[in-house]
Amino acid sequence: MNLVIDIGNSFAKVALYDGKLLINKERLKDNYATHLRNFLGDRSVKGAIISSVNSDPVALLGFLSDTIPVVHHLTWQSRYPFMIDYETPETLGVDRLAAAVGAMLHHPGANLLVIDAGSALTVDLMADATYMGGSISPGLSMRFRALHEYTGRLPLGEPCRSFSFPGRSTKDAITGGVIMGLVFEINEYIRTFEERHKTLTVAITGGDGELISSFADRKISFYPDLVTDGLNYLLDYNV
Repeated sequence: MNLVIDIGNSFAKVALYDGKLLINKERLKDNYATHLRNFLGDRSVKGAIISSVNSDPVALLGFLSDTIPVVHHLTWQSRYPFMIDYETPETLGVDRLAAAVGAMLHHPGANLLVIDAGSALTVDLMADATYMGGSISPGLSMRFRALHEYTGRLPLGEPCRSFSFPGRSTKDAITGGVIMGLVFEINEYIRTFEERHKTLTVAITGGDGELISSFADRKISFYPDLVTDGLNYLLDYNV
């Protein structure tokens, strides 16, 4: 079995794979070593991969190396099944690359627009088997917090499916403004890149991915485990 650990800005995701099959997954907030022991139980793990955009996981790597034969720390210098056309690859979040790999597994050979709607919204283009780069902007929760924290009287909104649009209350004006503003942003990304790549497939992941895709006016395929699917593949690809 393969152990996959994706350490993001808000929490860590851990997943266990038997080949390509996802067996179990959980979210971890702190004290990773203790939670990992409980998560794994008496399962036999042959390899592990760690992706981190938060901090250098030196202690976690040491802990895993004591019990797992092969442990790979994913970096921009790892091997990927595509070319990377990016001017500063050392600054590129490896979770973005893992999401691109996950999208490739679901849509082999396709030109891809890969969206990760988490703490930040990342939009990345894969064309002709090459990672072409993308964009980073605030995610839904960050946009709600910014309106609340940088104004004197606006309340803190939160993602939901039910709101009037245009907003007929301040609450709905905030909810619709943030959610539909981000949706319109994504619609325009898709339209722009479809002009350059006519056969473009759009995949989305992340905590807000399902909500956003339900409002978009383009076909977007939602995959909740896109990053961990990609990391599982990259573990075998590298070791």
